[in-house]
Amino acid sequence: MSIIIAGERSGVGKTTVTLTLLASLRRRDRLVQSFKVGPDYIDPMFHQHVTGRPCRNLDPVLTSETYVQQCFARHSLLTEYALVEGVMGLFDGISSLVNSSLSPANDKGQITDFASTAHIARLLDLPVVLVIDCSRLSGSVAAIAHGYQSIDPRIKIAGVVLNRVGSDRHLSLLKDALKPLQLPILGVLRRQDNITIPDRHLGLVPTAELTELNALIDRLADLGDTCFDWQNLLPLLKSQPLPPPPNPPHSPSSIRVAVARDRAFNFYYQDNLDLLQQLGAELVFWSPLEDAAIPKDVQGMYFGGGFPEVFAQQLAENTSVRDGVKTAILQGMPAIAECGGLMYLCEQIIDFEGKSWAMTGVLPTSAVMGARLTLGYRRAVALQDNLLVKAGTDVHGHEFHRSHLTLTPTKPLFETSRYDCDENMGCEGWGFPANVHASYVHLHWGESREIPEQFLKECRTYK
Repeated sequence: MSIIIAGERSGVGKTTVTLTLLASLRRRDRLVQSFKVGPDYIDPMFHQHVTGRPCRNLDPVLTSETYVQQCFARHSLLTEYALVEGVMGLFDGISSLVNSSLSPANDKGQITDFASTAHIARLLDLPVVLVIDCSRLSGSVAAIAHGYQSIDPRIKIAGVVLNRVGSDRHLSLLKDALKPLQLPILGVLRRQDNITIPDRHLGLVPTAELTELNALIDRLADLGDTCFDWQNLLPLLKSQPLPPPPNPPHSPSSIRVAVARDRAFNFYYQDNLDLLQQLGAELVFWSPLEDAAIPKDVQGMYFGGGFPEVFAQQLAENTSVRDGVKTAILQGMPAIAECGGLMYLCEQIIDFEGKSWAMTGVLPTSAVMGARLTLGYRRAVALQDNLLVKAGTDVHGHEFHRSHLTLTPTKPLFETSRYDCDENMGCEGWGFPANVHASYVHLHWGESREIPEQFLKECRTYK
């Protein structure tokens, strides 16, 4: 059946509850596949660290409703248990004109909770475990639970997890309030002072930077062994997937693609990497931070997002790699650079303290860190033929950054607008040199197989 861990709002502890469940399951030597609703990169890193299996993003904006169902079915089939972590509050989604019978519509015909946790629950027909932050309430917990239980009859609330419970007396009040609802309490987490995951300007600090992460996971597993009602939870977690589509065949490997993956660059959708391999690419993972040169005998480069601004000094000091990247690109090697990767191809990064650090200099612009957060789904229409798509192609992506560029390209890649309305967000993206695709817009290729096909075609031409 599997379950979705949902919150009554953001910040209630969904990720902590999810990791606690995953850590305790792994301690029991259970094979478990995790999923994350939405475009997030960092939460899936924590899932993978615990389970040893890549976490899969379920996002109907970046892909489609059908792709979400197929992705869940395919990967759930491979394990005994499956678990989905939601996003924001249970019904927090976006307005969309997409035709779907699974989401409620307003009087204008717009779907009002598209891509929400509730939408994914309906799409996959999964029960919801609702996490409630009890730190500032007692009897009112019943009103919250009742509201979520009744607002959409298509959503089955399998039970609640009470988080940040202060004392036995506090727990007693919560239980008394919930008793008339006959809603199972599937877990109780007390207020924890020794379980904290540090964060920074774009969310949690990624796993590769946390030296004490294994000790934290051990504490979560200890907590999970005692705080959950496993007798009722395990049957819910048991994977009973939808009929899976056939796995795409792998083409013989003939193209080597250098994928930057270290503490500075680690924002990748696993499905994108899988597609490259299925289409015949050999992925060569390397570090612009630590390595002395780019990998040998590669025909393309892929720089994902991440935190190059945090490691700007170390990136700047690795001059042999900076020069090697620039030389390879100027000689025609195809290169994809998303967000943090885009920043690395700039002339410099100017950090939050105003210090300037030299980057590769492929693009004649600088990336400047600032307080303003650019966040949201984007519709992006290609303004010209470029490395990945033809002019006029409409793609859906996601932006999430606190930097801006000092110079915009004269011939940008995309004209962008907000996904949920017609608000124009301006033009962006560098396609010069022509073998470069550098953009702030993160793309998931799951429904757009032609994107990696086009990239590898260019890599073969370069070879």
